[in-house]
Amino acid sequence: MRQWQLRDRLWHLPPQGAIMGILNTTPDSFSDGGLHSSVHAALRHAESMLAAGAHIIDIGGESTRPGSAPVPVEEELRRTIPVLSAIRAEFPAALLSIDTRTPAVARAALLAGADIINDITGLTSAPMRKICASHPCGIILMHMQGTPQTMQLAPHYTDVVAEVRAFFEQRLTLAEQEGISPTRICLDPGIGFGKTTAHNLQLIQNLSALRVRNLPLMMALSRKRFLGELLRNPELPKSSPLPTVTMSLLSADRGADIHRVHDVAPLAQALLLRHSLNFSQKI
Repeated sequence: MRQWQLRDRLWHLPPQGAIMGILNTTPDSFSDGGLHSSVHAALRHAESMLAAGAHIIDIGGESTRPGSAPVPVEEELRRTIPVLSAIRAEFPAALLSIDTRTPAVARAALLAGADIINDITGLTSAPMRKICASHPCGIILMHMQGTPQTMQLAPHYTDVVAEVRAFFEQRLTLAEQEGISPTRICLDPGIGFGKTTAHNLQLIQNLSALRVRNLPLMMALSRKRFLGELLRNPELPKSSPLPTVTMSLLSADRGADIHRVHDVAPLAQALLLRHSLNFSQKI
């Protein structure tokens, strides 16, 4: 059983796999923009995801879909901090994550009670590294080629698996130099962030090769465009949880520890069934 050092606890990840529920407070996210932009709506959605089996709520105030533009810091703060504070007040034991690449937002979220910084830039920013070093939070370190505005224009790798692993190793060394213990870090290969469908499939198929220092691995496959491409139906991953659940189970078979999804209940049920089958084989 893997462990992850978070803000105020050493978290033992559940044996069936952990679920991070996505809470977008944006008007323009690719599949749920505008649905949870008020504090009340966001709070009730967080409540429903926790009840359905989410272990973490990941709050984001900036869409990072392909082609998206950065959001002003003040606007991202307005969208996220009141929501995070409201969830922390109503669910004091919940694990809360802030999905941001902006140091000022990360700092404000930590002061409001966030347990985890989910940084799509993989600690590229020196100010972000310093903030993480000065607060005992968990960190999700993600790989991305390019920026959200450019990442899907022409992604290219000689060996995508080797290059993502090398990125992880380099960023872990950089984090250690800042005084950040690797025990606080979870790795995310960044499916769809500067990758073609072929790259995504190679990363999922070879997920075990991305395991660095036995750290937790997170997969964020929910409603991703490449699922629609594989199914020859671009809208299907948005209208049905089945593609996300199926690919998440396949990634769990290859070592994924945490799954970041929009639809919590069907994946929670699927992971429990998978765990029951795996456990019965050991009896």
